[in-house]
Amino acid sequence: MTTRPPLPPFTLDTALAKVQAAEDAWNTRDPERVALAYTEDSTWRNRDQFLTGRAAIVEFLTAKWHRELDYALRKELWTFHGDRIAVRFQYESHDASGQWWRSYGNELWQFTGEGLMSRREASINDVRIDRAERRIFGPRPADRRSDAPSPDVRTIGGLVDRPGR
Repeated sequence: MTTRPPLPPFTLDTALAKVQAAEDAWNTRDPERVALAYTEDSTWRNRDQFLTGRAAIVEFLTAKWHRELDYALRKELWTFHGDRIAVRFQYESHDASGQWWRSYGNELWQFTGEGLMSRREASINDVRIDRAERRIFGPRPADRRSDAPSPDVRTIGGLVDRPGR
């Protein structure tokens, strides 16, 4: 079976690395690459849609990135325990008419022992923005990556607190 490090049970460092790897993959906007992080029978809830399996994930992401143009994402670790990670995120994109959107959300992830995501639940809200209000441009700069924690990172009951970020 394929493994996808880091593997559970997660530590602060491995949870941060897992979140950054997901952000990096999603920012490629390559549905096939992104889908490899999920089990063959992975179950998803994305807003009001329910999906099962990699083929459905690829189909979903292909349609998503056809609609959500110039998509750029930021994910942040919220908390973790054992084989589960919770993240909060925001992304920006525009539609075919040129209208920009900022989407805010939370995801709950569950992983197999091999490090593949077997379950993803996402709740997402969209806000219409003007192009001048954009604040996410392309991949995260190296000095702002979540897999390279700065000395100001501390955990409180599993919650990651990153003052100033």
